[in-house]
Amino acid sequence: MANATITIGGLIGLGLAIPIVGSLIPDVGAGGATWTPLDETGWKQLQASTDSKPVTISFNLHAKDAYLPEQSMAESVYGIKVKDPSKFKADRPDLFTTSGKDTLPYQIVTMGFVIFSPICPHLGCHYQWHADANRFQCPCHGSQFDTQGAHIAGPAARGLDPLPLREQSGAAQIEWIRYKPTIPDRIVVSYTS
Repeated sequence: MANATITIGGLIGLGLAIPIVGSLIPDVGAGGATWTPLDETGWKQLQASTDSKPVTISFNLHAKDAYLPEQSMAESVYGIKVKDPSKFKADRPDLFTTSGKDTLPYQIVTMGFVIFSPICPHLGCHYQWHADANRFQCPCHGSQFDTQGAHIAGPAARGLDPLPLREQSGAAQIEWIRYKPTIPDRIVVSYTS
């Protein structure tokens, strides 16, 4: 009887452990990416941006995981127009190799734009653009970033995280990525929020 109880308990534990452990591993495989289209308003806002004045682009992020149905939530990102890619590369050496290649597995400057995640790389708060100070500022711990997303003050260990942008069937799309905070390297935590 004791052996049967232990065996059944072990099978139940194994049945629970597999999905629990699976939910702790980030979905960074080929199928994990979630591309969210920008609506016409968002695309016009992005086109109106400049390299000295970022714009906030709002959209509905569609997220789905293995256990919940697809959800739609309001989110926003910051976009800048990159007039001179070589200057941007010089201003953000953390994003490019010395030969000018992207250090991330996607193109950082796409269609002449860069999109920044709204999440501060320090501890995950949402930062804001402050036009009067001409910089991004995080209200939680005081990290500050210039118009190109480079870290200039505060406890953040790196500059702002760029997000992939692409054109697909005539529409601009953003891929939502969460990176591990508090460290200098960009390590993907998940492709959905």
